Amino acid sequence: MKPAAPGHVLLCCLCLALGSLCCAHGLWRRPDKAEECNRSWHFHLEEIKDLLQDMKMYWPDVIHSSANRSAFWKHEWQKHGTCAAQLDALNSQKKYFGKGLDLYKGLALNSMLQKLGIIPSGNYYQIADIRDALAGLYGVVPKIQCLLPKQGEEVQSIGQIELCFTKDLQLRNCTEPGEPVAVGQGAQPAGAAMNLQVCEDGPVFYPPPQETNR
Repeated sequence: MKPAAPGHVLLCCLCLALGSLCCAHGLWRRPDKAEECNRSWHFHLEEIKDLLQDMKMYWPDVIHSSANRSAFWKHEWQKHGTCAAQLDALNSQKKYFGKGLDLYKGLALNSMLQKLGIIPSGNYYQIADIRDALAGLYGVVPKIQCLLPKQGEEVQSIGQIELCFTKDLQLRNCTEPGEPVAVGQGAQPAGAAMNLQVCEDGPVFYPPPQETNR
């Protein structure tokens, strides 16, 4: 596996959000400097008109109403896309959203979880089992983030799974050997709003929609 270059890219596959199991995802680059993000680079829906069908299916706003999807995509572009656009492979709105869709479809995370027997249910899973299974499948270590138990609950719930890439868009470990794990690392605004933290080893709940009010 190639060593990671500075300013790696994260593909965030959101598996559980506010009680709705979904196929939403996001793509962002963690820049070396904030100045690398061009916040004045305006979003134009017309530039991704050829992607809209897939965008509606695979890149929805799972937090807010879908009445104005373009507002969410505008946020994704201005907050994350203008940082990722420092890479040639992502240096336009169409490239950024198109590559995000391609990576998401190619990894097929939700389908792979199902094939591994990791499905929404009333059963508990072990974080180590999920992490090891995904590492064996993709050849890299993912980052799994959880919602902490609320009052009266005993077990954390899966909230977000990240797969990470180098600047050349090659899969890499989300946490390289010896690299400390920061709480909430990579959880961009949806993650922050949901109070996600890196899952603790132990049991985890992957609830179907009707069994969660989060």
